[in-house]
Amino acid sequence: MSKNINDTELLEELVKAKNNFTTEIGKVIIGQKSVLDQMLIALLTRGHTLLVGVPGLAKTLLIKSMAEICDLNFKRIQFTPDLMPSDITGTELIDIDPESGKRNFRFYKGPIFGNIILADEINRTPPKTQSALLEAMQEHKVTAGGNTYDLDEPFFVLATQNPIEQEGTYPLPEAQLDRFMFHLNISYPTIEEEISIVNRTTIGSNTKIKKVFSKESIINFQNLTLRVPISENVVSYAVKLVASTRPSEVDSDSYIKQWVEWGAGPRASQYLALGAKAKALLDGRPTPSIEDIQSIAPDILRHRILPSFNSEAEGIKIDDIVNHLINNIEA
Repeated sequence: MSKNINDTELLEELVKAKNNFTTEIGKVIIGQKSVLDQMLIALLTRGHTLLVGVPGLAKTLLIKSMAEICDLNFKRIQFTPDLMPSDITGTELIDIDPESGKRNFRFYKGPIFGNIILADEINRTPPKTQSALLEAMQEHKVTAGGNTYDLDEPFFVLATQNPIEQEGTYPLPEAQLDRFMFHLNISYPTIEEEISIVNRTTIGSNTKIKKVFSKESIINFQNLTLRVPISENVVSYAVKLVASTRPSEVDSDSYIKQWVEWGAGPRASQYLALGAKAKALLDGRPTPSIEDIQSIAPDILRHRILPSFNSEAEGIKIDDIVNHLINNIEA
């Protein structure tokens, strides 16, 4: 990609790349369009994503295929109860020089040193190990033996959780959940999609997918996203939507006071604005609208709202709460 390309041409490049991405990943993944769209938004905004779904819904295949299409280094970490922080970040070991016999400490990088990191079943490992990953997510750095090592850019973590099997798990605290931009629910395929999946995966074919992005192009698109102008009324709407999730606010409506214990913090407002910018770009538009905020709001707010005991007892879901706010907050 030319370094002298202007933002309009860069936008056209991005739309073309998105269309090619959709074509290539469609060779191995059937359905899940909304999930793929949100993952691209997260990639453009340097956000991380939490994927929640039962086993067998191709979460790993989806992430691995995305890394291949984006020409990024993919690393998978299987989280288990005995996983240690150094198993993620790396460890210092003693090296012996064969000629001089001199001993030195050498840092061996862990699997966190990749571009797309799959943190598989992140809730299966203790909080101390979870924190090692989440610190790297926040800082894009790893500290070991008094030395700091920068992670390669772009750096993108996708963590998975099984929503059913909760025995022997360590749920992520709200403060750590807040570091994920999106909480995406992976749903079952439709009957038609499942028929296509069975037909495609039981014939022994070896599908080849092409690279669409590169590290350089992704970083260029990330920088373009930051430069996208956003109108004051769209920012104001995003902030009002997030503030309306907080029952402690004086003007919160009775619905929120009844069904919500804690609302979302300012990071949600930041992600709504950034996500809306990226969504507009991927749709070929130079600036985001309030509709862009509304379309990504459930996936950004889902893990940032703590429902009250009454809402859980009455079967009121967080998505119901978010949809209530979207329908009632004036644009």
